[in-house]
Amino acid sequence: MAAGALRELVAALETHRGRDRAVRALCYGCQLLGAALPGPAGLPGGLLAASAQLSSCRTALRLFDDLAMLRYSCSYGLGPEGEDALLRGLSVLCNVANQLYYPCEHLAWAADVGIVRAGSQKWWTRSTALWGCALLLGILRSLRILFQLRRKLSQQKCSTSSPQSQQKLRAQVKAEVLSILMNTADLSNAIHWLPPGFLWAGRFPPWLVGLLGTISSLIGIYQASRGANSESA
Repeated sequence: MAAGALRELVAALETHRGRDRAVRALCYGCQLLGAALPGPAGLPGGLLAASAQLSSCRTALRLFDDLAMLRYSCSYGLGPEGEDALLRGLSVLCNVANQLYYPCEHLAWAADVGIVRAGSQKWWTRSTALWGCALLLGILRSLRILFQLRRKLSQQKCSTSSPQSQQKLRAQVKAEVLSILMNTADLSNAIHWLPPGFLWAGRFPPWLVGLLGTISSLIGIYQASRGANSESA
């Protein structure tokens, strides 16, 4: 059991997505602990510094994510013809927001390190706004899928469908609920990072940002592990 879990962990960390999930969880976890522990120096200060460095590491690694996102967007296109039209529209808009997010973040990063002469703050704001739009669209997409799944479940209760089919639908419902929770936590942080004056922008204490990010990261790791287990089954 322990050897199998270790193999799965190593296999996940050897992939870009798996390593990013681990660094993300560590980043927000350090921020949560650093902000929650008393005292400005010592261990709390070191944890907050580690969180900032891990966040910078993730930003640099995302310099190579454009092509992967472009490949996914092109493969999805306008969505399968048999799929619900509203679902397809939400997915396409989400892909567009995610695709535009990367160059905005790259320009912000390049301005920060001095590669380009531009104000980085406006590009950070644009990238955060695009990320927030993508998260909101993802939440709406999951809510639409939930509506369709619940309708299928109610139809199956009135028919002689197999227990395996109902169990599969319930698992899909659970996955979409977790996606909504994960995206809502990230959206809350995204709004916090926007310029003050918009909703609760700038009002979250550091420990709350760390808590929301940790919750989101752990949900993402759980969903990824469940997906890997179902593929290997």
